[in-house]
Amino acid sequence: MEARKISIWRSRYLVSDRGREITTWDGSAWRSGGDFTLDGRQFRVRSNAWGTRYTMTDDADTVLAEASRVGRKRWTVEAGGQTYHFRRRSFWGNEEELVLGDTRVGSIRKTSFWRGDVDVELPGLAPALQVFVLGVVISMWEAQAAAAAGASA
Repeated sequence: MEARKISIWRSRYLVSDRGREITTWDGSAWRSGGDFTLDGRQFRVRSNAWGTRYTMTDDADTVLAEASRVGRKRWTVEAGGQTYHFRRRSFWGNEEELVLGDTRVGSIRKTSFWRGDVDVELPGLAPALQVFVLGVVISMWEAQAAAAAGASA
């Protein structure tokens, strides 16, 4: 799966899978998270005030997934009775790894610093869950960039 940033002014990404467009991640302008529609279903991704916990709900407000400890070196996603473990590859890098034990089994990484394009390789995760994790990571990266810009001002 790949995500290509399609707006300079907003957090909008066109998400494709093997060259086929499947959805658009539309980041929220006012709070961390966003929305996307996949296979005719609408999903909302929202965070707590600190951006450390995210939930994904469907159009019936049913919680389908939850990410915890976002922004830490190690964080998790729970969905469908499964827990998926992620870790930041390095403090300065733009890559989050899906791990099983200590073994990397997938990742989300920026492939273009200037354009903001992202490569998503999360085998075993349903497409909606992959887009949820993508949205969480994009939101986290944007919050970190905003914090760094504020600290340098």
